[in-house]
Amino acid sequence: MIERYSRPEMKKVWSDENKFNKWLAVEVAVVEAWAKLGRVPEEALPKIRNAKPNPERINEILKVTHHDMTAFLGALNEEIGEEGRYLHLGLTSSDVMDTALALQIIEAGRILDKDIDNLIDILQQKAVEYKDTLMAGRTHGVHAEPITLGLKFALWQEEMKRNKERLNYALDNISVGKISGAVGTYATVPPEVEIIACDRLGLHPAPISNQIVQRDRHAQFMTTLAIIASSLEKFATEIRALQKTEVRELEEPFSAGQTGSSAMPHKRNPELCERISGLARLVRGYALTSMENIALWHERDISHSSTERVTFPDGCLVLDYTLTLFTSIMKGLRVYPDRMRKNLELTGGLIFSQRVMLVLIDKGLPREKAYRLVQEKAMEVWEKSADFYQLLKGDEEVANLLSENELKDLFDYNYYLRYVNTIFKRLGLLG
Repeated sequence: MIERYSRPEMKKVWSDENKFNKWLAVEVAVVEAWAKLGRVPEEALPKIRNAKPNPERINEILKVTHHDMTAFLGALNEEIGEEGRYLHLGLTSSDVMDTALALQIIEAGRILDKDIDNLIDILQQKAVEYKDTLMAGRTHGVHAEPITLGLKFALWQEEMKRNKERLNYALDNISVGKISGAVGTYATVPPEVEIIACDRLGLHPAPISNQIVQRDRHAQFMTTLAIIASSLEKFATEIRALQKTEVRELEEPFSAGQTGSSAMPHKRNPELCERISGLARLVRGYALTSMENIALWHERDISHSSTERVTFPDGCLVLDYTLTLFTSIMKGLRVYPDRMRKNLELTGGLIFSQRVMLVLIDKGLPREKAYRLVQEKAMEVWEKSADFYQLLKGDEEVANLLSENELKDLFDYNYYLRYVNTIFKRLGLLG
């Protein structure tokens, strides 16, 4: 991933240095397991434990071997000396690589989980702050009935809580190691070694494997990242829509000295939210690749390997970046309640149409007749920019059913706030 979208903590997780350290951790855990079973002398352990992979030397050897694991082992053996012969006993490359990959994913997952917590916190703050801030609810992009901005943010917070659960479930499912040899039969390394090594690494042994940990586990993790990225795109798209000049109810942060266009100095574009929308497409693409990696030939081929060198680092880096970016957008979000109120009134009271219809039904009109009556007046408002209340007030049939005060009471925005506190209490956002 390019530097612009790489945050240091996540970048470190996917560095070659960390990858090789994880490989070494697996090798050490296996050697310790062999030692516990009496195959490796205890006195060989200190030198192996104290080894430090040298990425430069590994890459030099790689130019000759064209094989990551043999290059890694070659560099370690140069450093360790005679005791290096106890490394990789009975193992195949994927025993080390897949087990170490699980450790990297767990490490990355903890960062993402913390990112999600930060976003949940700010969404909760904003939801409570704007709990009663009225705005137009929109369906199909058209005014429907009033909602509050706080309800919108509470909806997002609840979605991110589900995303946190999805992530933790996916991490639990991928927290497995595989130390079972070339095709998963344990022919050259007994199950006891796997059990001991995985326990030392904080992993569960895969109940069964072939040459690799099965890629449905990895696909679940990547599709979870894609779902989270898609949620962020959904939120960002809403802000983008509400930042349009004609709407201008919300606006992402715009700092002093920032420019929106090289040609038009007046521009304040939702470029941060647009960036999130674009990057979410990448993560969804990685999810598709991860699903295609499930089907490999026989006990394993390496068609998945080349893609995972990109999808896992970049997927985690992108999501880490976009989660952090959207959190900063929410912290600095500009909110325009007066504009929301003005927009509410754009349609001359049409947002009260359902309430009027329901009261007419309560007064005895058949639903179809009540619907047609209200719709006819509503269409007149659309076509002539008339006032909905005045049209209804002047209708003889409505006047026969509703007094002027009864009709006027129907045009009350507070009616739509009656259950906001109930929803917030249900979500745990109010005491």
